[in-house]
Amino acid sequence: MSSKDNSMQAAPAQGLITDEAIDAAKAMIGRRLRPEGPYVQDVTMDTIRNFCNGTGDLNPLYRDLEYGRASRYGGIIAPPMFPMAYGWMGRTRWGLPGVHGFYAGNEWEMFRHLRPGDRIDCEERVVGVEDKESEFSGRLVIQYVEAHFTNQRDELVARVLGWCTRHERKAAKDKGKYKDITTHEYTPDELAAIDDAVLNEDQRICGRDIRYWEDVTEGQMLPPIARGPLSMMDTIGFVVGCGRGHTHGVLLKGAVKHPSHFFRNPEAAGGVEYTGIGHHRESTAKEVGVPGVYDYGPQRSSWLCTLVTNWMGDGAVLKRIKTELRRFNTLGDTTWCHGRVTRKYMVDGHPLVDIEVWAQNQRKEITAPKGLATVMLPSRDTSTRVSKDGRSIDLGHAKYTPA
Repeated sequence: MSSKDNSMQAAPAQGLITDEAIDAAKAMIGRRLRPEGPYVQDVTMDTIRNFCNGTGDLNPLYRDLEYGRASRYGGIIAPPMFPMAYGWMGRTRWGLPGVHGFYAGNEWEMFRHLRPGDRIDCEERVVGVEDKESEFSGRLVIQYVEAHFTNQRDELVARVLGWCTRHERKAAKDKGKYKDITTHEYTPDELAAIDDAVLNEDQRICGRDIRYWEDVTEGQMLPPIARGPLSMMDTIGFVVGCGRGHTHGVLLKGAVKHPSHFFRNPEAAGGVEYTGIGHHRESTAKEVGVPGVYDYGPQRSSWLCTLVTNWMGDGAVLKRIKTELRRFNTLGDTTWCHGRVTRKYMVDGHPLVDIEVWAQNQRKEITAPKGLATVMLPSRDTSTRVSKDGRSIDLGHAKYTPA
């Protein structure tokens, strides 16, 4: 592409949601997608630590080699959502050209831990398309994909159902649902409470203090964790933690192939930027009806996962986690992650608990509702089954079901 080529616009494309565009997207159901990256395939101590730095995860089981060697795993392991460093499953990159997308949720089923020396691969396919209405932008489309992450031995590591919502940029801006939201002004007491939660989070990690199934009760609350106030360091840190970054020829070649996903930004003197730059540029965020720069959906999902792994301890296994994202988490907002044990039961001799997880901001607005995690805990009963990964448990994997 030469400098005289004007095919790339000076603003994000204004694609429309039409019956024809939806039919074309539905025609892709069953089709395998090219990998988004892959960004990080090799699991190493460095890539694990970098991912934890990007999500704020302080668990020593994922960071400290000597701690890991003394654990039942004999070394450090990667946090359950580490495959997001390979690619963000459910992200907008197929169908509906020029229509903006927001990551909206995912449901994970875990089968194996990843360890240094492993190499990740992934197969992703389209499984569903829904036509909906919203207060944010009017007509919207929800797109669903299913991904299978495997290791170098072709063993299944995790199965993920991911979904995103697609919105016409102009319609979302014109409706202005969030136009009156302003940056929150914290009181000294509010900031002190956030700092206490963040600085002392590692002291509240269960870790080696085994949490037994018998000691858990339905209704029990998990110690909350805080992420915020959201800053540019947080959003950029997550991107770095996932190994992402395209520049110069790599960026421009991608833009030439997919011009509706890129534009020549006048604020950068015509430099090429991805339409998702609204996570870092306020002007671009406002073009799609968001009041300011905002977090990444997979970032918030990882925070809710950390809430659970902090609580469950080294002797437990996370089998499933589902997170849904609704309200925007914009610059200056603080996300408080909460959890509550809702069910305690056995499946094939495995002691399990279900945990409802959700996130709310400093305004007490729910930004991630209806989450669910299933954890296998160790038991004092010697007749129960003990497993390092619990892959023999059949919980019924997440699958797209037409509305």
